[in-house]
Amino acid sequence: MKSMKMLALVVGLLGLSGVSQAQFSSTWTAVSDYDFRGWSQSAKDPALQASADYAFGDSGFAVGAWASSGIDFGPGIDADVELDIYAGYTGEINDTFSWVAGGNYYTYPGADDAEDFLEIYAGFNAGNFGFKQWYADSWLGSDFSAQYTEANYTQAINDAVSLVFHAGYSWGDAWEDIETVDYGVTLNYAVNNFTLFAKFTGTDGDAEVETDANNNEPRFLIGVSTTLPWGE
Repeated sequence: MKSMKMLALVVGLLGLSGVSQAQFSSTWTAVSDYDFRGWSQSAKDPALQASADYAFGDSGFAVGAWASSGIDFGPGIDADVELDIYAGYTGEINDTFSWVAGGNYYTYPGADDAEDFLEIYAGFNAGNFGFKQWYADSWLGSDFSAQYTEANYTQAINDAVSLVFHAGYSWGDAWEDIETVDYGVTLNYAVNNFTLFAKFTGTDGDAEVETDANNNEPRFLIGVSTTLPWGE
């Protein structure tokens, strides 16, 4: 839980520093299974997750950190927590179109056999549709590169309910012979300052794992999240 405590400390210090609410935000999530691109990172067990994000005014540039408890990659890998450091830039083209670019550095504090690595991305947003292309030169700290292509579409049902559709494709040297398509449909329900969500996710099964650790079978998960500071 060291990463979660570290992130909570960062949130508290930023709150005391008096930074603008428009610049700083923190999202806290409790989820029944930490899903990453259709794969369980918590052996299908619950996880507590939190982020601290800082936007540099209207420049389009933002930085942040995100942490999750409950990491379980199976026997032989002693990772318990994940801490990601990221930065990104959004460039507006007009009211409908924008482009995005950035990077995410994945770390596993206290783990001797889970390697840190960097993944960068570029993409665009067009209304409710978003597209990103990711690239890692050293996937999971290995000698193999990896690429990930994803598309997302958000459809509001009303002021409180929305659906998010996701499709992704893992490919490149690290995924040779086991290229994987993942999918997800998330139902969000906003009530007061919280969002309740239910998600159906999985992969096409080309690299099916039958254990709970790294499980990629079709499954449902549920969770709740809130973003601070709360509005009026």
